[in-house]
Amino acid sequence: MSGGWPGFDEDLMARQGPPAGPVSRSAHPAARYDFGVAYPDPDSLPLEQLVECLREELQRAGRSLAHYPHPLGYPPLREWLAARLAATRGFSVDADDILLGSGSNEPNFLVAQALIDPGDVVLAEEFTYAGTLGFLRRFGADVRAVQCDTDGMLPDSLEYQVQAAVDEGRRPKAVYTIPTFQNPLGFVASLPRRAEVTEISARYGVPVWEDDCYVDLNFDHPDLPPAIRSLDDSGRTIYVASFSKNIAPGMRLGYVTAAPALMDRICAIKGTGGVSQFTAMAVHRFAQTGLDAHIEQARNRLRAKRDALQAALATHLGDRACWTQPLGGLFLFVQMLDGTDTVAAAERAASRGVRFAPGTHTAADGVSGRDRMRLCYGWNRPDEMAAAIAELAAALQPELAAVTG
Repeated sequence: MSGGWPGFDEDLMARQGPPAGPVSRSAHPAARYDFGVAYPDPDSLPLEQLVECLREELQRAGRSLAHYPHPLGYPPLREWLAARLAATRGFSVDADDILLGSGSNEPNFLVAQALIDPGDVVLAEEFTYAGTLGFLRRFGADVRAVQCDTDGMLPDSLEYQVQAAVDEGRRPKAVYTIPTFQNPLGFVASLPRRAEVTEISARYGVPVWEDDCYVDLNFDHPDLPPAIRSLDDSGRTIYVASFSKNIAPGMRLGYVTAAPALMDRICAIKGTGGVSQFTAMAVHRFAQTGLDAHIEQARNRLRAKRDALQAALATHLGDRACWTQPLGGLFLFVQMLDGTDTVAAAERAASRGVRFAPGTHTAADGVSGRDRMRLCYGWNRPDEMAAAIAELAAALQPELAAVTG
């Protein structure tokens, strides 16, 4: 931003509260070969259906736009969500237990602000969603990594970290987890593993913060387990999800449900403005009439992209890397077996039109994963994957020469 703001007294910002940033003020258009951002398939967006759904909902209830939105969000959509969660995720809440927000990012931000004081311990998978990590760090959390395998968080590692914090007199504020098609590790936490996480949570009185925004992107998993929230009869589990991945991130619509005391605090932080009723109307009508069919089409497209990306990796990096085998979601997590520094390679890749996230971007400790990278396969077409990974392999090659030479 140029020109400055003459006369603005910066001392006005010298107050107790969350630190200021940094916050990006620039848009991030997709690169030619963009594996860096969890975009959905751009050709799969149900644009005509959304237009028609909005028209129908405006005809039915458009006069309500004359009112300010409900502070929790559009009531018909929250009622639909309550029924959907009971039918598909195994737990029951009332519509008034659900707060609509801007994607899942705003609900996650609100949870962090409601829970975290500087120095509070939060536990998370050793590699996890960079957005929530940023929120936690912004509020001064001490984020500690829990080791994982293909079934999810390792209970021994989770309990070790909880007990270590308790021994310091710092009972963790939450266990943040993405148990279904985890970002970036791709696993689906098994039902026994979810039960063990719930049991540890109950025994130590530590809330589970469940981020379930990828659950609809199931390609090949035969029997998805219910939400962790469904296993918790104490109300200790916080549940966040979104329409970003099953419709479009540009819709900016997600939601959170939690225990009443925490919801009261979250709602107070958010204020009374609600979310765009215009957007919620379109999503509500589409959810009733076309969402399930759209999800199935999106799954098929993403499955083809995942397969094409795996084939391209086998061709161009098969002797230098290994990668996860996700049954859904949007991510492959690649480990360079030769020690290639993906942080150093990212700039070279960008100059070749390829964007990806180095492993450090998703590391709970902020430093691990220099030999790893997250590849999101939602954006590029299947027939582009081979050329994209050829460019990526070329960008990685100079680092290999430095390692082996």
